[in-house]
Amino acid sequence: MSSFAPTGNASARTAEPIQNNGFWPTIQPAKFRDARRIDGTVTPPRVQDALLTAMATVNRVLRHWQTSQIDAGYQQVQDVPTPDWHPPGIYLALYRRAVYATAHAAIAEAYRDYDATASARDRGDLQEYAGESYRRDAAWAISEILDRPHVTVELI
Repeated sequence: MSSFAPTGNASARTAEPIQNNGFWPTIQPAKFRDARRIDGTVTPPRVQDALLTAMATVNRVLRHWQTSQIDAGYQQVQDVPTPDWHPPGIYLALYRRAVYATAHAAIAEAYRDYDATASARDRGDLQEYAGESYRRDAAWAISEILDRPHVTVELI
């Protein structure tokens, strides 16, 4: 499977941190770029937009979990106690993974035709699935936070 890792201008301008809703952490675009190997080919405004919309999506999906944690007296995600089987700080890590993967999916799909060489056209079918792979990673991270299985199966 292909992942989008552009090799253009590696000296991208740093985008400002994106404030969150108080419960979830501020997202640092530079850390996103580093974690997901997104260099300066993707402009700071596009990274900001992808991260902001990813945060909105993940926050919406986790809104009921967030509300129940606040109702239990935990004002920020790092205050929420983790189950015995999870390492400390896992909720923060899973949240970032969900946001980063969602943003990366949007960027990968927007830049799918970025490389118009023959080799890129030949592996186009692999690139087509990169966004879905990132969305799956996001869904699994969210499932871990919600303590749900990664797959739901229904018999028809």
